[in-house]
Amino acid sequence: MVVADPHQGGATWAVLQYVLGFRRLGHDVVLIEPLPHDRTLTGSVSTAYFDRVVTTFGLGRTATLLNPLTKETVGPTYPELVGFARSADLLVNVSGMLTDPDLFGPVPVRVYLDLDPAFVQIWNDLGTDMRFAGHTHFVTVGPRIGRPDCPVPTGGRTWIPTVPPVVLDHWPVADGIEHDALTTIANWRGYGSPTHEGVFYGQKAHSLRPLFDLPTRTREKFLLALAIHPDETRDLEALSANRWALVDPTAVAGTPTTYRRFVAGSKAEFGLAKAGYVTSKCGWFSDRSACYLASGRPVIAQDTGFSELLPTGEGLFSFRTADDVLTAIDAIHSDYPRHARAARRIAEAHFDSDLVLTRLLRSIGVAP
Repeated sequence: MVVADPHQGGATWAVLQYVLGFRRLGHDVVLIEPLPHDRTLTGSVSTAYFDRVVTTFGLGRTATLLNPLTKETVGPTYPELVGFARSADLLVNVSGMLTDPDLFGPVPVRVYLDLDPAFVQIWNDLGTDMRFAGHTHFVTVGPRIGRPDCPVPTGGRTWIPTVPPVVLDHWPVADGIEHDALTTIANWRGYGSPTHEGVFYGQKAHSLRPLFDLPTRTREKFLLALAIHPDETRDLEALSANRWALVDPTAVAGTPTTYRRFVAGSKAEFGLAKAGYVTSKCGWFSDRSACYLASGRPVIAQDTGFSELLPTGEGLFSFRTADDVLTAIDAIHSDYPRHARAARRIAEAHFDSDLVLTRLLRSIGVAP
């Protein structure tokens, strides 16, 4: 999550919210980041980025970059990690990425944390090993998985719902607006679009294409920090023709610090969801959008079913169509300070890491 594709500040924050949030609750926390097999520890971009993150957030001797093949580390040594695992109460395994039996096996409560709902379960149902084996609990940010109208296969597992935590001390209410636009940070495509039982589960490319003409229908500006391959010429031409402004996400959000600055400097978020999240009605709500809300920035987010679970209409708006987006823009323009205050209140009531992580610990039977 942190170094496989370094310089994605948002992916790094998705992990840091848990590390910093558990520490804030008083727990001893060690972050273990397995290095991808095609990387080396010495002199690599991944190692340099990891060092920068560790230094920035004062993780010191509580964060390790581990080469799973050689057991070499940057940070605490492998024997130190084994010792910690033997005394640990809980492993929160993001997408099951930690597979080392000496670090995995001794921990009595082993939580699989799913941050890509619908896709994780569908790929598993289609025969891809999503590393579920050996976990005692399964937690997902797709809180509607298991409901009758959500077609995502559960695989016979009980998926415990949660929402993305935000450590509010690290996300204060923002001051001035640097980007007078609706912004977001996104990848045009992810790691594949499966078809399951005749239903196609697409990416953000498939979500935005039907909305290409949106900027031509309003005076509001749209600024996307979008990772899109230059070979996507047809889509890039359509985005340009319809007045979508693009910026390099590595430049404006390539570290946790610049990511936070870009979010805080935005007027509001135009929050796209992967088409698969929308199709599945899994209830996913973006950790990125939660950060906008915490910063006091209103959010207009594509509905995945989250509108059943979170308050909308003030500070946070859900949309299904372009007309819904335009209506939300008008509402925000009518009283921006009110919606900015409401955004922060939603973050405090629903995404505060103290509340989210305490509730998560209780749901898996670990004392907060």
